[in-house]
Amino acid sequence: MKIICRKLYEHEFEQALAIRFKVFVDEQKVPVEEERDSYDSTAVHFGAFYQNQIIGTGRVIIIDDKGKIGRLAVLKQYRGLGIGMTLINTIVDYCKELGLREVCLGAQLQAIPFYEKAGFKVEGDIFDDAGIPHRTMGKKI
Repeated sequence: MKIICRKLYEHEFEQALAIRFKVFVDEQKVPVEEERDSYDSTAVHFGAFYQNQIIGTGRVIIIDDKGKIGRLAVLKQYRGLGIGMTLINTIVDYCKELGLREVCLGAQLQAIPFYEKAGFKVEGDIFDDAGIPHRTMGKKI
């Protein structure tokens, strides 16, 4: 299975948004009005592609010398195949290319082991995001 992860072109954003809605709104019951935010217009969006179809997405927001990764989502039928890890590594590599020193994210509690495998460490207490418990995680790069 050959997966290509890269930055999205502007015209591909709606496809990424459709994946986010399937994963976060339909599956996880995040309120639709909380899924999109003002950062969508300034974030750099990424996609994971299989046979020229987008199957996963994520974004990074640059704040000072730190990248804040978010909205990482892979379609259900493609989970467990390493696509999320390839996507997160692509985003981290992009942050390195920019000369950033650190990346962070808000991880759903059940996703913490996944992010730990990617080199992230838990920082801080549990917090609620859209009704789902999260913890902040960071990684020096």
